[in-house]
Amino acid sequence: MKTDTIAAIATGLSNAGISIVRISGDQAFAVIDKIFQTKSKAKRLSEMDSHTVHYGYIVDEEEIIDEVMVIIMRAPRSYTMEDSIEIDCHGGITVTKKVLETVLKAGARIAEPGEFTKRAFLNGRIDLSQAEAVIDIIHANNELALKNSMKQLKGNVLHKVKEVRQSVILDTAYIEAALDDPEHISLEGFSEKLRENVSRSIKELSELINTSENGRMIKEGIRTVILGRPNAGKSSLLNLMVGEERAIVTDIAGTTRDTIEESVFLNGLCLNLIDTAGIRETSDLVEKLGVEKSLKSAKEADLIIYVIDASTPLNQDDEEILEFIKDRKAIVLLNKSDLDPVIEEEKISILTNKPILKISAIHQTGIKELEQTITEMFFEGNISFNDEIYITNMRHKNALVEAKISLEQVIVSIDNEMPEDFFSIDLMNAYEILGTIIGESVDEDLVNTIFKEFCMGK
Repeated sequence: MKTDTIAAIATGLSNAGISIVRISGDQAFAVIDKIFQTKSKAKRLSEMDSHTVHYGYIVDEEEIIDEVMVIIMRAPRSYTMEDSIEIDCHGGITVTKKVLETVLKAGARIAEPGEFTKRAFLNGRIDLSQAEAVIDIIHANNELALKNSMKQLKGNVLHKVKEVRQSVILDTAYIEAALDDPEHISLEGFSEKLRENVSRSIKELSELINTSENGRMIKEGIRTVILGRPNAGKSSLLNLMVGEERAIVTDIAGTTRDTIEESVFLNGLCLNLIDTAGIRETSDLVEKLGVEKSLKSAKEADLIIYVIDASTPLNQDDEEILEFIKDRKAIVLLNKSDLDPVIEEEKISILTNKPILKISAIHQTGIKELEQTITEMFFEGNISFNDEIYITNMRHKNALVEAKISLEQVIVSIDNEMPEDFFSIDLMNAYEILGTIIGESVDEDLVNTIFKEFCMGK
């Protein structure tokens, strides 16, 4: 694949120890030969072996721009599968920009966002799902998101999609061959075999789709809303879990009028904590708006932590919230457990059937138990990355759902004893849709849209 030669700064533009300027394309060695010199001025990098490192200077005509190390990689043994150069220069903003300007002056053009990875995809080094995993690795905000993205980069989504597509295309090919040559290829009894194959594929797609909710929480974090009456200890709990005084804590009821959001990391997962206004009937307009916002956040939450002041009796506000959380994933915390409790755990358990924990935010007790309970509520206490695939990309999920619908239509056609060419239509539709996940059936506009989300130099 003949392309022009591109260049960009691959590291963050800041005053750091080093910066990296990347070059890729057919003229990469012609560009570097114009601007790189060793002390002896004897070496031309185009004459050197691939995957070697060279010390010298970047020069603009006779002016030395910077002292550098240059890594050379010949096609196809590079990230883009093109001739590639990486210049390790000093990390100052001015000097890095000057090195890039010198590269561009020597014949390269500035790369578009994600163009290096786009070339890796177009040149067949990675598929589209692996390319999207690259940006997920860059944006990973927790350990589990990083591990899952690395699995996708290694091709776990690619392999599963290819496996299903292979089954679909083999059945389609058999039908088409039988329709073209009925004298030698019989379709008698094929419908039951097709049903078995398609049912297996539907099951495999369903299993992938079912991982998408957990996949979303791995990637984005668990949206966790802290609910409770005023002065129940919600803000104290937030501060304790965050590890700093993030929310104002006073004895005055209704101090929190708006939501406060912070992220904490729990056993490799990210918890996006949202402290909310105390839930109660109020005539104060501002506080009332805060209560409405609290309930809206709770409806959208992955997890609700309901904090109850165990030293005061339940009232109507509590009972309404307990009813609200009954059908949601939630944990009930009996705060101020160091004081004389007046709350009956059994009553709360009957009303909600949720885990109930005793804590004291002020004395910092019960937090480990809370963390363990949250871990056990999600992913059954642990996430195995040995063979498990978690779908974290909404585009992938939508394609899987569409492909599953097409395969289900094949089963309907079999049940209705439709002609075999009806089977082929839906089988090929599923095949094409699955191809959009890995980039084998995808239009140029979608490819461009995906790579525009990348940073420069990647």
